[in-house]
Amino acid sequence: MSWVSKFLGSSIGQKVIMSLTGLFLMLFLVVHLLGNLQLLKDDNGEAFNAYAFLMTHNPLIKTVSYSLYAFILWHAFQGLRLWRNNKAARGSNRYGVQHTRSTETAARNMAWFGIVILVFIILHMYQFWWKMKMGVLPPVEVAGYDHPVQNLYLPVKEAFSNLLYVLFYVISMVVIGFHLWHGFWSSLQTLGANHPRYNGLLKTVGYLYAVGIPAGFAIIPLWMFFTK
Repeated sequence: MSWVSKFLGSSIGQKVIMSLTGLFLMLFLVVHLLGNLQLLKDDNGEAFNAYAFLMTHNPLIKTVSYSLYAFILWHAFQGLRLWRNNKAARGSNRYGVQHTRSTETAARNMAWFGIVILVFIILHMYQFWWKMKMGVLPPVEVAGYDHPVQNLYLPVKEAFSNLLYVLFYVISMVVIGFHLWHGFWSSLQTLGANHPRYNGLLKTVGYLYAVGIPAGFAIIPLWMFFTK
C-alpha cells in the first residue's frame, strides 16, 4: 500500500482529494438546501422540524452526516496544505522573474474564501447543530410523529430576526458562490473532465450551480427577516 500513501502525499494526490471531497460537499449542499427551503413554509416551522428530526435520527443519514463532518475537515486541511505548498513554491522563486497568473491569484483567493467559509461553518454549527445536540431546545409537536421533537425552528427564527446575522449569512453565501465557481471547474479539470466539446456546457452548469445554490440559501434569511 506504499504507492497509495505516496500518491495521497503527492501534489496530484492532494488535488484529487480536494476535488473528490469538494464534489461530495457540493452534492450535500443541494440536499441541505432542499431541506432548508422548508423554512419558507408558513407553518410555524413544522415541516422544518420534521425534516431536522429525520436528518438527525435516521441511521443511514446520521452515518452520511458524520462522514460529511470528516470530509469538511479533510477538505479544509488539504486546502490549507496546498496553499502552504504553493506559497512555499512561489517563495523559492522570489529571486527569479515573477509572473502573476490568474490561476495563482484564484488559488490564493480560494484559500482565503475557504477560511471565511470555515469560520461560517463553525458559527453555523454552534448556532444550530450544537444546541440541538445538547438538547437545550424546547419540544414541539409535529405531524407525522407520535412524540415531540426539538424545536430547531426556534433558534433559526431568532437568528434570522437579527439584521447583523442576516447580513453575515448573505455575505458568506456570496463568498461560497465564488468558492463554488472556481472549485467546481477546477475539480472537474483535476479529475480529467476536460474536453473542448463539453467544456462550455460544464462551465454553464458550474456557473448556474455556483449562483443558484448560494442564492437559494441567501433567500431564506432575507425572506424570514422581512416577512416574519
